[in-house]
Amino acid sequence: MATAGIKRKLAAILSADVKGYSRLMRDDEEATVQTLTLYKEVMATRIDKHGGRVVDSPGDNLLAEFASVVDAVACAVKIQKEIKSRNTGLPENRQMVFRIGINLGDIIEEEKRIYGDGINIAARLEGFADGGGICISKIVYDQVKNKLSLGYDYLGEQTVKNIPDPVSIYRVRMDANDRSRPALGGIQDLSFPDKPSIAVLPFVNMSGDSEQGYFSDGITEDLITDLSKISELFVIARNSVFTYKDKPVKVQQVSKDLGVRYVLEGSVRKAGERVRITAQLVDAVSGGHIWAERYDKNLGDIFALQDEVTQKIVTVLAVKLGEEEHRRLAEKATDNVVAYDHFLRGLEYYNRFSKEANTQARLIFQKAILVDPGYALAYIKAGWTHLLDWTMGWSQDPQSIDRAHELAKKAIDLDSIIEGRLCLLGNLYLWKKEHEKAIAVFDEPEALNPNYAEGFTELGSILNFSGRSKEAIELIERAMRLDPFHPYNHFNFGHALFLNNRYDEAEAAMEGALDVMPDFFPARAFLAAIYIELDRDAEARAQVKEILKKSPGTTVEVWRERLPYKNQHDLDKMLGALFKAGMT
Repeated sequence: MATAGIKRKLAAILSADVKGYSRLMRDDEEATVQTLTLYKEVMATRIDKHGGRVVDSPGDNLLAEFASVVDAVACAVKIQKEIKSRNTGLPENRQMVFRIGINLGDIIEEEKRIYGDGINIAARLEGFADGGGICISKIVYDQVKNKLSLGYDYLGEQTVKNIPDPVSIYRVRMDANDRSRPALGGIQDLSFPDKPSIAVLPFVNMSGDSEQGYFSDGITEDLITDLSKISELFVIARNSVFTYKDKPVKVQQVSKDLGVRYVLEGSVRKAGERVRITAQLVDAVSGGHIWAERYDKNLGDIFALQDEVTQKIVTVLAVKLGEEEHRRLAEKATDNVVAYDHFLRGLEYYNRFSKEANTQARLIFQKAILVDPGYALAYIKAGWTHLLDWTMGWSQDPQSIDRAHELAKKAIDLDSIIEGRLCLLGNLYLWKKEHEKAIAVFDEPEALNPNYAEGFTELGSILNFSGRSKEAIELIERAMRLDPFHPYNHFNFGHALFLNNRYDEAEAAMEGALDVMPDFFPARAFLAAIYIELDRDAEARAQVKEILKKSPGTTVEVWRERLPYKNQHDLDKMLGALFKAGMT
C-alpha cells in the first residue's frame, strides 16, 4: 500500500558535478562561486527547455529528472556545448567543466524529492565521464542510439560503489559531424573525383507492406552494382548509402557526407505481378533535377527496367562505355524472376549480420539455387554464409570452409567472371593460410575496377595477415573513399594501423567499426590489444570481458589457431596483448 505523498515512476536522471571543484575553490573561492552560480543558471534554463526539472543542486552538484531519455541526453549535449563556449572567455585555470551521468530507472518521488538506485547509478556514471563529457548507462544507450546524431564508445561493464551488479557504460561523443557515423580514419579529402560521381540512395518501399522492403532494397543494390561496372563513374558502395535508409535526408548533405556530385533517389511499388519504379537524378550542388521518370512494368520485365534506368543515367551524364562495359552491363545473374525474388529475400537476412539471420539467408539462397541451378551469384552468397559461420564462430562445423569452397568453385564453373568470386576465394585461401594464393586471386582485370570497394578492402585484409600491412593501408583507404561508412573498412584500416604501431589512429578506426557493429568481437579483440599498447589496461580488460560474455569458450589458444598470420611476430604481438588483457 502506497504511503500518502509518495509515488513511484520511471524517469531519466541527469547527475552533474564539477571536475576539479576543490582545486578551483582553493585557488579562488569567490570567482569559483560566481562562475558556478552562472553555469547552474545556464543548466537550469536548458533543462527547463528540454522538459526536465532540477530536483536539487547542492554545492557543485546538480540533479535533474526528465520524462524522456532522448530529451535528457539532448539536453546534456546542449549544456556541455554551451559551457564549453562560455569557457573560452575565461583564463584556462578558471575554466569550469562539468561531468554528466545519465540513467533511466524506477524512482520514488516524495514532495518533489526523488530517491532510488536509479539516481545512485546516474551519480556513479558521472564519475566515469571526462571533464566536459557525458556517460550513459546501457538502458539509456539502447533508447537513444538510433534517435540522436551522436557517437558512442563502449566502456565495458564497471563495478560501481553501493550497486551490487556491474553497470554497462557508454561514453557519448558530441560531435555529430565527426563520429555519429564511423570515423573516416584518415580519409580527409572528400572533394569531388575527376569524373562523374554518384550515390544511389535506398529506394523507398511504397508497396504499403513493410515486408516488401527487401525488394526495393534489392533494386537499389542492383543499380549500384550495374553503375559500379562503369569505369568512367565514381560510385559510392552499398553499405554507406544504406545508412540513410528510412531517414529524411537532403541531397546536399549526402553530397557533403560522401563527396559526390549526383544523387539518385527513387521508390518502388510492387503489387502482385506489377511493379512501378520512379527515379530521379539530382545535381546535389545546385539541388536541381537533371532527369526524372516513372516506369510501370510487369514483374517479368524487372531486369529490362533496371537496364533502362542505368542506360538513362549513363546518357544523361555523358559517360562513354567501352565494349567490355557494354557486355558486362548486358549480362544478368539470372533471368528467372522467382529465383531473383528468393535471392533478394536472402540478401535482406544476410545484411543483418547475425548468427540467426546468416542461417536463414543460407536457406533462402539455396531456394534460389533450386529454382535456377545456374544462378552463380546465389552460390557465391551461400558460400559466404558458410565462411561467416566459421570466421565469426557461429558454427562449430569444421567443414564450413570446405563447403564454402565447393560453392565458390561451382559458381566459377557456371560463370568464370562472376562478381564477388575474388573476395570469397581470396578469403578462403587466407583462412587456410595459403597467403600467396589468396593474394594471387586478385591479380585479375576485375580487381582493377576502380569502383570495386569490397575488393580493395578484402585484399587489404589479406595483406595485413600476410606481413604486408604497409601496402594494405593505401588499398583500404581507397575502399573507404568509395564506402566511407562501412564498419568492416574501418576494422581493416584499424588492423593495418595497429600492425604499423599507429595506435591512436587504430583506436579511432576500431571504435568507428564498433559504433555500427557493437557485437563484432574481432574489433573488440583488436581494440583490447590497442589499449594494451597504449597502457590502458583497464579498458582492454573491459573489451575482453565483453568478448567472453558473448563467447565464453574463447581463449588465447583459440585465437592462435584461428588468426591466419604469416609472420610469427605479428601473431605473438596480438596474442600477448590479449593475454595481458585477461584472456586465458
